[in-house]
Amino acid sequence: MIGIVIVSHSAPLAAAALELAKQMVHGDGPRVALAAGTADGGLGTDATRVAAAVDEVASPDGVLVFVDLGSAVMSAELGLELRESDTPVHVTSAPLVEGLIAALVAAAGGAPLEAVAAEARASLASKESHLEQDPVIEEPAGRLETTARLLTLPNPAGLHARPAATLAAELAGFDATVRLTNRRTGAVVADASSMSSLLTLGARQGDEIEASAEGTDAAAALARLESLVADGFGELGSALNGDGPVGYRAPDPERAVPARRRAEPEPAPAGAIGLPISPGTAVGPVVRMPEPSAEPPAETTLPESERAAAAASLAPAFAAVHESLTRRAARLVDERFRDARAVLAATAVLAEDPALVAEASELVTRLGAPPDRAAWLVLGALAELLATQGGAMAERAADVRDLRCRVVARLRGESEPGLPDRAEPFVLVVDELAPADAALLGTTPCVALVTASGAPTSHTAILARSLGLPAVVWPDARELRDGDTVLVDGTRGDVIAAPSPERIAQASAHPEVAPFDGTGRTADGRRVELLANVSGGDAAAATRAEGVGLFRTEFVFLDRHEAPSIADQTAAYREVFAAFRGRRVVVRTLDAGSDKPLAFLAGPREQNPALGVRGYRTARAHREVLDTQLAAIAAAAQAEQTDAWVMAPMVATAAEAREFAAACRPHGFAAVGVMIETPSAALCAAELVREVDFVSLGTNDLAQYAMAADRQLAPLAELTDAWQPAVLRLIRLVGEAGAAAGKPVGLCGEAAGDPALAPVLVGLGVTSLSMAPRALDEVAAALRAVSFEQCVAAGAAAAAAPGPREARAAAAPVFSR
Repeated sequence: MIGIVIVSHSAPLAAAALELAKQMVHGDGPRVALAAGTADGGLGTDATRVAAAVDEVASPDGVLVFVDLGSAVMSAELGLELRESDTPVHVTSAPLVEGLIAALVAAAGGAPLEAVAAEARASLASKESHLEQDPVIEEPAGRLETTARLLTLPNPAGLHARPAATLAAELAGFDATVRLTNRRTGAVVADASSMSSLLTLGARQGDEIEASAEGTDAAAALARLESLVADGFGELGSALNGDGPVGYRAPDPERAVPARRRAEPEPAPAGAIGLPISPGTAVGPVVRMPEPSAEPPAETTLPESERAAAAASLAPAFAAVHESLTRRAARLVDERFRDARAVLAATAVLAEDPALVAEASELVTRLGAPPDRAAWLVLGALAELLATQGGAMAERAADVRDLRCRVVARLRGESEPGLPDRAEPFVLVVDELAPADAALLGTTPCVALVTASGAPTSHTAILARSLGLPAVVWPDARELRDGDTVLVDGTRGDVIAAPSPERIAQASAHPEVAPFDGTGRTADGRRVELLANVSGGDAAAATRAEGVGLFRTEFVFLDRHEAPSIADQTAAYREVFAAFRGRRVVVRTLDAGSDKPLAFLAGPREQNPALGVRGYRTARAHREVLDTQLAAIAAAAQAEQTDAWVMAPMVATAAEAREFAAACRPHGFAAVGVMIETPSAALCAAELVREVDFVSLGTNDLAQYAMAADRQLAPLAELTDAWQPAVLRLIRLVGEAGAAAGKPVGLCGEAAGDPALAPVLVGLGVTSLSMAPRALDEVAAALRAVSFEQCVAAGAAAAAAPGPREARAAAAPVFSR
């Protein structure tokens, strides 16, 4: 007898449907497992629970899976990739109640899997037959027009790929057509169940979206849309940035500009150098990614007699790519690849978007374009549109171009493009690494990465750092040839072709770095505390550090419509404090606003959120939130006997520092400090340190504000390099102020984890460095290899240099003396 699985967003709904169905079965029926709701009792679906449910009822006769709506389909598909059993499985679109009853009755009678599935699909026939005779249903009023609703989009990155995928999947489950209008741009999406159309809405954070719906489920669809928007599609507090596109038209084959030309990186200016995006050094032979599919010729026109059959080939090609991407996402079970898995899943949803297939099919049937040409034009136009928008949307253009290459390859009967299949170590050289490939990079023997475009904040750079792969953006990447031996220096930003044997030996030696022994110091014994950055669940990995230099507390506030209570916060903080009992934990109070908006702190729309109400400015506007958090931190620290220090983010003036200190003192904290992330705070550091017990430099924002360059924008990546002399000079001002007052100066930005830069920072007056736990060993080793005198000399040399590359070059020889 077959098994049955119910995948539903609601556990009570699934249980009730099953209870009703069981009443119709006499005797023993099939085994049924529920994969419904979330682990905490909320609404949602989970692929791992689907996999477990299928394995629970696995039978040689097969398993029939029912899904309710939207993302339940995606969860079911992913769950099938994760299951351990190999029993035949059929996912049915049959209605949950009627279909389940029919399936249980048929299965109890011993019917095979396909017959049970057919009975489930046919379960509505009698109801439909009856209702079609009802004149009320035949009235035009049966298609309900619902009054428009006005919604404000809270997502920091706007309606980018992941929320668009969520929305499209959710609305696909309703018998309704939802129309969206962006009141800022006038862009209109006629059917919000199309992910590709949603991406063209151009919806940014704060935009007002007018939504209307038509259909029998119109009211329910709008209610679900309103709920998703209010929740920020589950991603409020993410660090994404970017603007959305402002419009989209179906491409005209006669006027379309080949996307390949625009996709190439702009030529590097004279004297351009490589941009380091992931530290380390490696040597290996070049392996270039296979060239993407060439643009199909525009001259070919199909005769009318062949067009219908040609158009019919598009849907299977898109479906095959969807299946391939879904499989790739399911393989990424390691939590390090959680974001990559989400990107792949979103791209997979895009691949099954019927609007894209429909547009390409129209080009085939109406104009006679061959299928590969039609797919190239439709996806190329969408990629072009996204690429012009910048920010997170520009990164989505790479996803669409990757999708285009895969679909075109399928239509031509070729293998999908992807990472080279090699057993020997290699240096991967690629113009642009698609997320689908970047996500699987850790499964290959790749030792380094060279790209023609990118930035330190790109998905590729973040993944390279998580894998420990040296990576450089190199303007001359196209000059490198397969088989050439190259040395990639991801710390300096160099790519050296045909390096000398001495350089190869030096880079290949990879001297073993001694594990951090728990005490940071220079060669002559100068103490430099080496601390860890943590944010909730990653505390266990940081316990090798001397303590915590940055405890990000935002995780407690995410996905909430009301501020968490003292009890909720205390419990969350205790989990981290317990891992550092008796040691110091520096807690950053809530850092909300800008790229980390929270629903319950939403204020009026800001034209420039990065310069708006964020960090401590949010706390000043909502003092009750700060007071509650301080009370919870104090209670948790006392319960776990932890040395808790607190600091406020984005403090710009001495008056703000004084005000924050006054709010903290009644709670009895061991030390109160502020973060220096603005040039004003650095320039007035002497005044700020008088008001508090310590200061901590946040170099990510400090570089952004000092150089007037958005740190999320790839073209400005060199400006926000922490080696910029202007940034180093601001750090030196703070270091001098701290030394004069006899107070600690910490640093907790990305710069702290750079083993080449860490000694320079110490030489500029930084007394503690807080970093990702993985960087502790190398930073500790770098400090142990140099004297404090060398640190001071290197800091002075780097700060006096005219640019970041020169700063690196000026510091290096000081440490070799």
